[in-house]
Amino acid sequence: MEPFSKVTSIITPFDRANVDTDQIIPKQFLKSITKSGFGKFLFYDWRFDHNGKPKDDFVLNNSRYENSQILVTNENFGCGSSREHAVWALKDFGFNVIISPSFADIFYSNCFKNGVLPIILDIEKIHKLLQFEDKVELDLDSQKITLLDESINFEIDSHRKIRLLKGLDEIDLTLKEDEKIEKFENDSSIVSIF
Repeated sequence: MEPFSKVTSIITPFDRANVDTDQIIPKQFLKSITKSGFGKFLFYDWRFDHNGKPKDDFVLNNSRYENSQILVTNENFGCGSSREHAVWALKDFGFNVIISPSFADIFYSNCFKNGVLPIILDIEKIHKLLQFEDKVELDLDSQKITLLDESINFEIDSHRKIRLLKGLDEIDLTLKEDEKIEKFENDSSIVSIF
């Protein structure tokens, strides 16, 4: 996993509540177990018509947001099934940050496991960000989003913050304990029950 530090980007305003994982990445596209290639199917049923043509009125089809790394949305984002593919699709599309008043628990956890920063802000700050049209700078280390001459602070669990800053996934955390694991495996005082 790549270390996460700062993001400077315009915001993609996605003012929808209760967006479930089947809308984020529809079930018919869950044919791969690799984490890449899902971005083209992100919000597929909302982005494309029945002929596969992009819908002009869908925000992700607006060229203004083409390189945006920050998605700002409404409450209960990522609800529904626990599919990790939803985070893979968002990340593959280019989103490194999702900001919402609330997330489904499993989706929230899956974001951290895949190097995506989910930020919870109160609804007033969400509305401010949804209207903001210039670039913002998001700094994970200082836990601050800077909008021109104003800053918004956000909270994050310190353990998860360190994992993102250092780019550590669960396998990396396990490998950091390699010496202890090896010592345990070689300890002759441990009796096997098998």
